[in-house]
Amino acid sequence: MSTFETTHGSDLLRKPLPILILLSVVLTTAHLTATKGLVAGIGVMVIPFAIIYLGALFVNPRIGVITILIFNFFVLGIGRYIPMTWGLLMDGLMVLMYLALFFKAFRIKVPWVRANSQLTLLVTIWFGYAVLQIVNPEAVSVAAWFYAMRGLALYQWLFVPLVFLLFNKRKDLHLFFLIWGTLSVLATMKGMQQLIFGVDSYEQAWLDAGGDVTHILFGKLRIFSFYSDAGQFGASQGHTGVVFGVLALFAKDRRFQIFCGIVAMAGLLGMMISGTRGAIAVPAMGGVMFILVRKHIPSIVLGVLVGIGVFVFFKYTTIGNDNDQIRRMRTAFDPNDASLQMRKINQEKLRGYLATRPLGGGIGSTGNWGKRFSPNTFLANTATDSWFVAVWADTGIVGLYLHLFILFFILITGAYNCMFKIRDDWLKGQITALVCGMAGIMLASYGNGVFGQFPTCILMYTGMVFMFIAPRLDEKIREEKEVQLQLGTAV
Repeated sequence: MSTFETTHGSDLLRKPLPILILLSVVLTTAHLTATKGLVAGIGVMVIPFAIIYLGALFVNPRIGVITILIFNFFVLGIGRYIPMTWGLLMDGLMVLMYLALFFKAFRIKVPWVRANSQLTLLVTIWFGYAVLQIVNPEAVSVAAWFYAMRGLALYQWLFVPLVFLLFNKRKDLHLFFLIWGTLSVLATMKGMQQLIFGVDSYEQAWLDAGGDVTHILFGKLRIFSFYSDAGQFGASQGHTGVVFGVLALFAKDRRFQIFCGIVAMAGLLGMMISGTRGAIAVPAMGGVMFILVRKHIPSIVLGVLVGIGVFVFFKYTTIGNDNDQIRRMRTAFDPNDASLQMRKINQEKLRGYLATRPLGGGIGSTGNWGKRFSPNTFLANTATDSWFVAVWADTGIVGLYLHLFILFFILITGAYNCMFKIRDDWLKGQITALVCGMAGIMLASYGNGVFGQFPTCILMYTGMVFMFIAPRLDEKIREEKEVQLQLGTAV
């Protein structure tokens, strides 16, 4: 067929049916935009792209993991611009990925055995405990349980096996860091825009609707970027600073090392401008963990000196007090801080209330879900101000101990693999970075409820999987090197 006889897409517009379809879409979009608003109009325009995406997802479910890694950075902040329960899209996307794997099993064998891991067992036990909380005699709202349980246990239970199955190679780990680093830099850039130029009209509307209570202190804005709140932004950026700081130390590729250094600096800058005092726990604990994992005397000495220097700077000097962010960070080292004293008072109240409730008050009894679904209860009106305190209040001392056991088991497993099992230097550096980041987030979660929120939770779950599969990846690296060596000898 000659070039002149080839049919192009534009040739379809010469036929009546495609023209009628196109006009129908345009008129429907215009009508919905005029009568129902911009969101409805955009929804119609998005439908064709959604259909194409779903087709691609069912052909290659791995696309879903990448989508979640990207979208989880924006999933809560986007609600300021387009009001919608965006978090439910994450649930739906994970379920669709399992559905895609189910249908794929009719054509090829799906290697479900890859998800056979101690980590999968642990997250299943935690999810099972969360499900049993439905029958907790203290629980007052099934709806609150449904919404709160998702961030507490469901996402972890759904996503961890998917990463084992679909996102488990060295190139996937590299892609994970590229996505994380790029979007974290964008988050800091957005934060700097808020700091220098102020918030946009949609963000201002969110502040006016109640966000200003926690985000404007003494007339100064706490930066939240496109995250859910300043607390999550600060802790997440501190997490990024730790992970990419460690990666920069180990990276062998010069360009990737520069990339990691830029991301680390951007992350720590984002942490500082957030005005989140508790976020400083992330690099502090991350540094301690790095020293322990490395088992390197010069690193231990340097780390101790840096730690002492940071402590002295914030605790015993007034240097930088003209800067709002530094001044607010400094209050984290003040044992007489009013906010800290109030947290202690609230925890004493909770201790008395939970003394006779070993299973807690029911998932969703505290925080925003408690205020929404059971506003007149004791737990709904007692601030937890902490991920672990919230877990304690919702699931009781039994749930808290189980949760802590699982987290420490994962952390210790990752550290053990770094210290004794992984031989490849670069892979050891990557897993060390994830271990240090997890340790930092765990400590920060005592001061803020950051662990189960986007994007921290998805980043943590993905990192946990790579901590567990790292020995297998290391073994594959050694096998590849042996093959290359044998080929070289043969030549």
